[in-house]
Amino acid sequence: MKIIVTERIAEEGIQYLKDKGFEVDTKYGISHDELLLIIADYDAIIVRSVTKVNAELIEKGTNLKVAGRAGNGIDNIDVPSCTRRGIIVVNTPESNIMAAAELAVGMAYSIFRNIPQANAASRRGDFRRSRFLGNELDGKTAGIIGLGRIGSIVATKLKGSNMKVVAYDPYITDEKFKKYGVEKCEQLEDLLKQCDLITLHTPKTSETYGIIGEKELMLCKKGVRIVNAARGGLVNEKALYVALKEGIVAGAGIDVLDPEPGYDKKPEDQTYTNPLLEFDNVVITPHLGASTEEANYNVGTAVTQLVGEALSGGMVAAVNMPPMKIADLNGLRPYITLAEMLGKIYYQTEKDTVQKIEIIYSGDLADKETKVISLSALKGFLDPIIKEKVNYVNAEMMLSNMGIELIESKRSQLDKYMNLITVKFITKKGAQSVSGTIFAKEEMRIVDFFGYKLDFEPSPFILAIQNIDKPGIIGRIGTVLGSAGINIAAMQWSRNKKGEKAVSFVSVDQEVSNDTLESLRGIDGVLKATMIKF
Repeated sequence: MKIIVTERIAEEGIQYLKDKGFEVDTKYGISHDELLLIIADYDAIIVRSVTKVNAELIEKGTNLKVAGRAGNGIDNIDVPSCTRRGIIVVNTPESNIMAAAELAVGMAYSIFRNIPQANAASRRGDFRRSRFLGNELDGKTAGIIGLGRIGSIVATKLKGSNMKVVAYDPYITDEKFKKYGVEKCEQLEDLLKQCDLITLHTPKTSETYGIIGEKELMLCKKGVRIVNAARGGLVNEKALYVALKEGIVAGAGIDVLDPEPGYDKKPEDQTYTNPLLEFDNVVITPHLGASTEEANYNVGTAVTQLVGEALSGGMVAAVNMPPMKIADLNGLRPYITLAEMLGKIYYQTEKDTVQKIEIIYSGDLADKETKVISLSALKGFLDPIIKEKVNYVNAEMMLSNMGIELIESKRSQLDKYMNLITVKFITKKGAQSVSGTIFAKEEMRIVDFFGYKLDFEPSPFILAIQNIDKPGIIGRIGTVLGSAGINIAAMQWSRNKKGEKAVSFVSVDQEVSNDTLESLRGIDGVLKATMIKF
């Protein structure tokens, strides 16, 4: 079998594959057009952050069986397209976290003490040290956006510099904040207003893209310094340019750009431009987050082992497949799908931080191997907030990293249904649960939504609406959706007591826009309207 490696990884990893009998071609810096012409010859492709394994490449890669990302995120791999084609996607999320964290801290020191600028001046023969008066980190306040694996390492290192550390991460429990001695900011604005340093450590999702923009920068302390060594686009570069011009931002350390330049091009072939390069107080590096000998070795050897094992037919820690073999997987598949849907509901409808998740299996399921079903529920729960990294293998680990406890319970007695999956989300305010069942082996039904009884078949787009139980609301909801050109496929209302609150699931043929959702929320008596995407 043939493997193509398009970006530089550890030679030990390449040799590992050759020793296993694979034919390996290293074509570092190959263009996308060139890759399209030859990808059909390969069974696997290994990339880092530059090569785009997009739908076009996947279509041309008629023999592709595995796509490996040497590193953490999978921004540059079209996972749904790979899944549809049966291509296994693997990555190495734990291999370079220390390198990324250390770079962010190094960036902080660089922009506080003007180290790169002073070095450049000295090499030009300019030793006027008065030009490079900086500031100390000691005693200052650092704000971390994203207190995950990398963010928590950065927090520890900055606290070692005697900085006060605060963080904003709505998906991390209070216990995790306490563990690292970090003050929790309930709102992003609370962090922005008090920090001398802001450093970002979140994945790039629709929620986090542009999380620091013009509005956010206007809320910052004058003279704030910003570090982005996570993902390009988390900081709006146009807004950052203006804030630097106006002196709101005193310096920035940027390791990731949006879009990114061609990192393997020679200077004479480079066409990339960016207005941020105008500023002496901006340190820009060419995506060095994972560029240490240790990280290069870790990601290079880890990804080649995964790719080799997958090509050999072994079960691997893949992004897009369960990590275990189950004798009757086909029989469990409907439950796996149902569990993921139940998990997806919470953070699409609620915002309170979850502290504990209990997954309860009742009826026939009590006698089955349910681990893969639980992992599917966790994957669904995490998908809306960390889409880039979650898979069946790392879902439980990621839940633990967030400080969320998982409990799995089984009850053989069940009155109404043959089987039932209940996912209970426990927060400081209490517990809310959703339940579903399978009829006739594969017909899925949601039968309980936060305490309201339903019998609803899930579909790709569902409106969840809570309202006061009074006449006329159903009609007004239908009118708003009709005016927006939204067709209703099915609907079901449920109430616990006449005249109090009611909820509804409305299945629609397409995603409902934010404007239409706002119109629904504006109806007298409607308390909440959210879009659930399955």
